[in-house]
Amino acid sequence: MLKLYGSTTSPYVRRIRMLLANVEHDFVNMQIFAGKDRDYLMSKNPTLKVPMLEDGEDIIYDSRVIFRYLVEKYSLPALTWQQENLLTVIDSINDSLVQLLLLQRSDIESDDDKLYFKLQDERVSHAFSHLNNAVEQGAFNHWEYPEICLFCLLDWTAFRQLHELASYPALLEFLSQHKSRIEASSTDPRE
Repeated sequence: MLKLYGSTTSPYVRRIRMLLANVEHDFVNMQIFAGKDRDYLMSKNPTLKVPMLEDGEDIIYDSRVIFRYLVEKYSLPALTWQQENLLTVIDSINDSLVQLLLLQRSDIESDDDKLYFKLQDERVSHAFSHLNNAVEQGAFNHWEYPEICLFCLLDWTAFRQLHELASYPALLEFLSQHKSRIEASSTDPRE
């Protein structure tokens, strides 16, 4: 049986949990920053990141690689190049916001005059604008993996209060439209 390791608050883990909503699997909620869960992660995954998927002898790292693994295993539809590009934009925002959250939790204050913070803010704002336009143009009109990833990003951003989303009305509408899905409510990090 599939075993997914991660934390309930990770947007990367949540996307795989939502993708696996109709697939029998075990979810192992880990405390990944310390203790026995950190030790276990260290023994199985050289990246020390989640999600991590265990399928018999196979251990797969990274949500995008896990997705490709599941596409092959369950004959799911592969992504188009346009969807791959949109997922890269989503991941770019996620990566920047994760880094900013880690800095915040390390008591390193954000400074808009510093190049690092300036670049992260510019990337996040520009990428959110791009995604807002993509939603307006119908690029996220289905409920497939890219939509799941966008939903997880938006909900996590709001949950962690990492970026103001009011300037992106199409993204807010998208978030509102999908919040009541069973796979969204059953994986809500606030619960």
